[in-house]
Amino acid sequence: MELNREHFRDIIYYNFQRQLSQQECLAELLSVFGNEAPHQSTISLIRSRSVSKKVVATFVSKAGHIAAMPLNEQRTVTVNWYTTICLPKVITKLRKINPEKRIILHQDNASSHTAQETRQYLMELLDHPPYSPDLSPNDFFTFPKIKNRLCGQRFQSPEEPVDALKNAVLDLPANEWNKCFEN
Repeated sequence: MELNREHFRDIIYYNFQRQLSQQECLAELLSVFGNEAPHQSTISLIRSRSVSKKVVATFVSKAGHIAAMPLNEQRTVTVNWYTTICLPKVITKLRKINPEKRIILHQDNASSHTAQETRQYLMELLDHPPYSPDLSPNDFFTFPKIKNRLCGQRFQSPEEPVDALKNAVLDLPANEWNKCFEN
């Protein structure tokens, strides 16, 4: 039986379902098929199509984690999701923490954050300078630390990475959060 592209795709997909990495999959194919095995770029392309990613909007404060809002039915943050699902839940959580304090959200210039509907939902929207490390603590502190903690982990369900993210954020000590917002 001669193997064609479809057969290799099925084998590669099966190997990813078995939780093999791209390198492990390539090594297995090379050991079985030798020169007939597909190129590593083919395996990479198939893996990128077959592995789902989970988008999570994360909210933190100087005191630590506030909320992690997974996008369950979509892959991008839309203004509708942001203003009808995400922000109401986050603001409710913030009100429980500090019922008397004014809420100030620091968000980047994503289109869902600067859209007219968001401007109408929030009382005030301040401009955010792009590419500003001192104004982007999540990009330069939270996400790299969490990425290092979750590196190499594999998850069986869409809920598992969200729980792992929440736990990784909750495990960061308070003094680390203070350093993040003081620097």
